Order: sequence, then structure tokens, then C-alpha cells
Amino acid sequence: MIIKNLIDEDFVNYKRPSMFLGAAYCNWKCAIEGNFDKSVCQNSPLASQPNINIPDEKIYKRYSENLLTNAIVIGGLEPMLQFNEVNALIKYFRSQRCNDDFVIYTGYYIEELTLQIEVLKPLKNIIFKFGRFIPNQEHHYDEVLGVTLASQNQYAERIC
Repeated sequence: MIIKNLIDEDFVNYKRPSMFLGAAYCNWKCAIEGNFDKSVCQNSPLASQPNINIPDEKIYKRYSENLLTNAIVIGGLEPMLQFNEVNALIKYFRSQRCNDDFVIYTGYYIEELTLQIEVLKPLKNIIFKFGRFIPNQEHHYDEVLGVTLASQNQYAERIC
């Protein structure tokens, strides 16, 4: 999978200790639709980092050898621009009998991801954070993720 960064132990993006994978690409839909500069996005510095290509097997090995983590979060930029890679990574984990939660932070809304959700449903334990970032909104706590989200329109849902 091509990523920007990998954090073996993340305690910020999900209520469980997680491995965090920073997606490699973004189309800046939040900034374009919201008519603000992409530098406002908290993840914009990530875009300037070099891409790293890490085989799924190596990601799984690092994850499985860490006794602290029990979930995987894919976020940072826009994971759905790498849907085939995300799908392949989850399938690899499932083939290794790892059914831990995968949390996907996306700026898309649920109705924009109907096909992708249907593809992922059989893989079980998939959670999406939906919704575009909108600047200057009051933050709110999301019960599913167990974290505070930046915009009122953002929410998480377990899809399977």
C-alpha cells in the first residue's frame, strides 16, 4: 500500500490503541466545496511528505507483533482515492484471521460510497468516519469513535 506515514501506536483517532496509516492522496474536495485554502486542512502538511510503498504483508507483520494495538485506522488524506489498496489490505488482514476493527476516515458522505461499502461489508468490523471538514465549526464528540471530530456534519458509523 502506498502511504504517507505509519504510526505503530496511535491513541488519537480511535477509542482503542491503533496502528495509523496515512493515506497518500487527496483531491481537496473539502477545500474546493467549502471555498477555503487547502492549507486550512489539518492534514495538508501530510501531502508534502514523500510516498512510501509498504507491502500489505509488512504492515500486517508490524501490526500483529504489537501487543498493544487492536485496531487499524486509515486516514490522513483521502483513503477512498486508494480504495483498491484499502480493500486489498483489509482482505489480507482477514486472510490472516485478523478481524480487528478497521476505521476509515473519509471526507465523503455515506451516499457517495454506496458501492465501496457494499464491497467492504463482507469483510466485517469496518467503521467509517464520514463527512467533509468545514472550518470554524464547533467540535463534537463521536460515540462510535470515542474521539472529538472537527465539524458538526462529521460522524462515524459501523457499516459491518
